[in-house]
Order: sequence, then structure tokens, then C-alpha cells
Amino acid sequence: MAPKRPDGAGAFPKAVVTPAPKSPDPSGLYAALDLGTNSCRMLIAQPKGSQFHVVDSFSKSVQLGKGLEASGKLSRSSMARTVQALRICRKKLIKHDVKRMRLVATEACRRAKNARSFMNYIRRETGLKMEIIKPEEEARLAVVSCAPLVSTRTEQLLVVDIGGGSTELVWLDLSKVPPLERPKSIMRMGRGFVGDSGPFPQASVVDWISVPLGVATLREMYDDVDDDAGRYALMSVHFEEQLADFSPFYHEPSREGFQIIGTSGTVTTVAATHLGLRRYDRNKVDGLRMSSEQIEKVIQGYLALGPNGRRMNSHIGRDRQSLIMSGAAILQALLRVWPTDRLSVADRGLREGILYSQMSSDGVLEDGPF
Repeated sequence: MAPKRPDGAGAFPKAVVTPAPKSPDPSGLYAALDLGTNSCRMLIAQPKGSQFHVVDSFSKSVQLGKGLEASGKLSRSSMARTVQALRICRKKLIKHDVKRMRLVATEACRRAKNARSFMNYIRRETGLKMEIIKPEEEARLAVVSCAPLVSTRTEQLLVVDIGGGSTELVWLDLSKVPPLERPKSIMRMGRGFVGDSGPFPQASVVDWISVPLGVATLREMYDDVDDDAGRYALMSVHFEEQLADFSPFYHEPSREGFQIIGTSGTVTTVAATHLGLRRYDRNKVDGLRMSSEQIEKVIQGYLALGPNGRRMNSHIGRDRQSLIMSGAAILQALLRVWPTDRLSVADRGLREGILYSQMSSDGVLEDGPF
């Protein structure tokens, strides 16, 4: 049966004036919130040239994933702490009249049996609509955030994001991208690891993996081991075993043209300790390149301090002291698998990746050098 022609078909249509879409205001504010296994963090920023200027920020250790390893659920106390932190975030969003925002949750909410009800609880209590993102997107956004730190001499790049509940590793081949285009090619990955970059050269993803072990989950797994040094060694070996499915695990690259970028509280804490900072200074830490010998010296210093000494150490900080050795165990495993002379320190991550992606998508970032 032939399709019926609708009434009025073929008639001359009335003129319809469609207003042009309103361009995003380059001076508008954007927000990115990252609810992780250990921390709740938010940035409010404004586009500025090819980067952005931070207007306001928030960071609080909420220990959302505490007890998750044993029960499979988020505890009431953890959810209550998190909601309290999110109420503060909500006030900041209202204060700055933020219109463009993305609020995401990661590993703890991916794993928790009661995650969906928790998302509804957050919306009822704070009015904020959270989304639980997949590991691939978390890894991709961490890579995008590190674009400004990619050297034009880098041909093989490993980006490592050590989180509270998971660790993401992404290996990229930049050898076919012209040197001056390499940082920009990373930024163009904002829409996916595999996608059409048009006429622009594309960074190639060799492999990526999300290991369901971060500083909080790894520490909780070996919490019953009393010996401090023994616990550290067990954590490092166990994490290395989880990398067997990562294809570059069996490949040692040439040191020339190879770059590792580490983004996490662990890496920045190690860097701050190496610099001997009395007070943390992001400008001195972000982009710092540390040798493997310098990193090892800091970690051995942490071990020599012992649990009590680390609690009193001002470089580590109260929020980080119970988790620094599990993070150091992950970091040491990575440097053992891929021996390298240098590691680039990134005080940036998921939030920055979200902001870059939003602003790039809206066309409010200038196409200039980072």
C-alpha cells in the first residue's frame, strides 16, 4: 500500500523566520564538579584565551567510598557528608549565576548497589543533577586536561590518573602528528578516543585501561596488614598485576620521545614534598618534571617516617596522610614497569578536562598556543 500523502502537501509554505542560535557568551562562567571515591571537588571558571581563569573552587574529603569494598554500598554517613559538601557547591553555583555546568560522579558510584537512589537523594536535597560517567570518559577527560603539558618532542605519551577508587591509564601515539600540533591534537580528543578530527592530525590511542584500584580502595584492601613497609610492598605488587591486560605492559619504549604525565593528589603531594613547600603552591607544582630518582627518594622518606611521622608531616597534609602510601605504591609500580628518566606532574584532572571540553564545544576558547 502506497503511503498516504498528508493534507496540504505540495502547497507553498508560509515564510518562517528562525532566529539564529545565540552564540555562547565568552565572558560566561562554566562549572565542573567531580565527585570521587574520596573527594568532592568543583571548579568555576571563565574562558581566557586558549585556557581558562578559575573564579572559584571547592575541595573537600568526603570519603564517599569508605566501607564500599566490604559492603558493596555507600554508607549513610558517607552519603550525608557528601550531601553537606554538595550544598556548599550549590551555594557557589547560585552566587556566581553559573549557567553551563557538568556535575559527574565516578568509581564509587559506578560500583555501589545503591548509587541510583543516592543520585535521587542528592537531587532532592540539593537540587543538583549528577551523572555517573563511564571509565572511558573519565580517562578521556583526564587526558584532555593534560594537553597543555604535552611536550612538542613527545612521540609516545602515557597519562596516568590515580583516583580514590580507580586508576586510569591511557597510552597515546603522537609520532604521526606534527610536533607543534601535538598538544592541540590531545585537546581535540574531547569528543572521544576514536573520532573524526576533520582535516586536523589525530593522536592515536594505543590502549587504555581503568584499574578498579585507587588510593582509597587499595588501602582498604590491605588494611589488615600491620607492617607498614610490608603493606606498601604488597600494594605495589598487587597493582602491577592488574596491568597485565594493558597492551603496552610488555613494551618498554625508547626513553627519547617518551613522556609520562601523572595527575592525582598523590603525584602533586610527592612533588610538593620534593620541593619542600611549607605551603602548597599550584604554580610551582603543575608542570614540574621530576626524575625517577627524586620520586624514589621522597617515597623512601615517607616509609622512613612511618604512620605516625606521616601524620605529623606538613607536606603530606591531614586529608592525604592515610592514603599517601597506597598512592605511592601505584606510582612506584608504574615507574617499575616503564622505566623513565622523568615524570611530568599535573595538578589537573577530571574537572579541568570537563571545562576544556565544554568551552571547546562552545567555541569560546581561542585557537592559540597553550
